[in-house]
Amino acid sequence: MLNIRNRERPGTNNSCLRKTSILIIAALVTGNFFSKADLNAQGNLLITPRRVVFEGSSRSIDLNLANTGKDTSAYAISIVNIRMKDDGGFENITEPDPDQRFADRFIRFFPRSVTLGPNEAQVVKVQLTRTNELQEGEYRSHIYFRAVPKKVPLGEEEKIRDTTTISVKLTPIFGITIPIIIRRGTSTAKVTLSDLVYETVEGSQPRISFTFNRTGNMSVFGDIVVEHISTQGIITRVGAVNGVAVYTPNKIRRLQLNLNRIPGIDYKTGTLRIIYSAPTDVKPLRYAEAELALSR
Repeated sequence: MLNIRNRERPGTNNSCLRKTSILIIAALVTGNFFSKADLNAQGNLLITPRRVVFEGSSRSIDLNLANTGKDTSAYAISIVNIRMKDDGGFENITEPDPDQRFADRFIRFFPRSVTLGPNEAQVVKVQLTRTNELQEGEYRSHIYFRAVPKKVPLGEEEKIRDTTTISVKLTPIFGITIPIIIRRGTSTAKVTLSDLVYETVEGSQPRISFTFNRTGNMSVFGDIVVEHISTQGIITRVGAVNGVAVYTPNKIRRLQLNLNRIPGIDYKTGTLRIIYSAPTDVKPLRYAEAELALSR
């Protein structure tokens, strides 16, 4: 999940205006306006599992945190609520959309902050509460691991030399969010794939676009595989992406997927087949399948 949010907090210092921007980035940090070493120190957090799902008799799940970097990093842990947009992007919200239910009031977790040295690991325990208040359907919130920036010692802060100009100070904050989902009752979720379009972009990059259509009372989560079927019946995998979700209450989600340029694959003939499956330990449950005939 990639989520970028900018916050500006202007303040006045004599005739100088200082702005502090906080960049909150889930799972990936980009940009060249801050130290690469600082980003590595904050971004070497490994979390397993990457989704928390309470269903059936499950009441407690352990999240395993590990610092894979060479520096000590501290993280504050909280619960946030997020809306999925039709293009798969996310935005923070405080009030649920129609037919959306937050999981935050039914969740407790500890500890609420961790400090991990190089190669250190720690468990964060997530527990389900107030189960007698849960109604049939799905509840969702997200647990947010926010890196705590290292404080600059007194006397080492950057000084403003020209008070007639605007100074901009950017403080990067690395963060990862993972979904917490509570499910009660039988799932009636179904998915179909529609609006398949093949195109070539940037001169030679093959791409396929399509739409997920979700119905029912719960979210779906699975993996996408794209196959090219030649006119001779030869099947070749030409694209794949794992961990694609369509969360409630969204009815649709649009996706664009770049396909592999493989010698011998002619995207002007044959058929493209898209398969959306739920990952399981035994045999993947196929949610949906659709085909697009290619022509010159």
